[in-house]
Amino acid sequence: MRNTTYLPAVAGLALCATGAMAETPVLQVMTYDSFVTEWGPGPAVEAAFEAECACDLQFVGTGDGAALLARLQLEGPRTDADVVLGLDTNLTAAARETGLFAPHGVDADLDLPIAWTDAEFLPFDWGYFAFVANADATPVTSLQALADSDVKIVIQDPRSSTPGLGLLMWVQAAYGDEAPALWAELADNIITVTPGWSEAYGMFLEGEADAVLSYTTSPAYHLIAEEDDSKVAWGFDEGHYMQVEVAGKVAGTDQPELADQFMAFMVSDAFQSVIPTTNWMYPAVTPAGGLPDGFETLLTPETSLLLSPEDAAAKRDAALDAWRTALSQ
Repeated sequence: MRNTTYLPAVAGLALCATGAMAETPVLQVMTYDSFVTEWGPGPAVEAAFEAECACDLQFVGTGDGAALLARLQLEGPRTDADVVLGLDTNLTAAARETGLFAPHGVDADLDLPIAWTDAEFLPFDWGYFAFVANADATPVTSLQALADSDVKIVIQDPRSSTPGLGLLMWVQAAYGDEAPALWAELADNIITVTPGWSEAYGMFLEGEADAVLSYTTSPAYHLIAEEDDSKVAWGFDEGHYMQVEVAGKVAGTDQPELADQFMAFMVSDAFQSVIPTTNWMYPAVTPAGGLPDGFETLLTPETSLLLSPEDAAAKRDAALDAWRTALSQ
């Protein structure tokens, strides 16, 4: 016969255990899709942060980088995100206007080519946009030379993709009032426009384009992960547009302490050491072990181009109109 004397105690223990499991705090980080893939930074970052936070870190992929802002604008204060990771300086002015972000409160010694004073958005990596091609292809040396050539390229949509928007700002920064004319000349080089970076780069690797809009750091992936030196980034005379990727704490988060902990963790060695060989970008803080072998072979642009967040926001609509007009001809 079962001894029922201990049933209330056992039931109480079960309820306590269930309660403890239910109370595990969840931190939701909205980011772009490639960050959370098995080869991206997400899995390693999740494991390292959960080892410190006693929480459940959940990454939510939302298309490419520019789609993050669109989703956030749509959700507004109803968003479930506690942190948004993957915006860049071309988007931070518009993101700030939503009023959805709080100061990050992190005092970090950043290794960026530019001074950083933004109180709401904290960098986690940076790089330069470039066209990547096969090493045996005849290189072009400028945006104008690309437009004058018969090189076929694939680019990303600036409405959904931060590289696509970066190219828009690159052309704008380099050519100013002459940007629409350059787009008109570039239009016949563009075989397609993809929603995001992954689709575009995949088409290039499949041989469907001569070159793809990517980063000066992209050849490092092939060199380090595949021991393949057949991919190069073309250096352009006009200079290369810089991207600084950032994260921000959502002001309405119901996990403010965890969000603060994650923001501080983001510039720690545990996070930053993962970036070079998973996100294939330069880390915002150089890891203690330095950059991986192979990064020293990468193209270093002689001229860096970067519009301020305010200038990028002010010029975006006109630049987008010029792009759409050129590609619709």
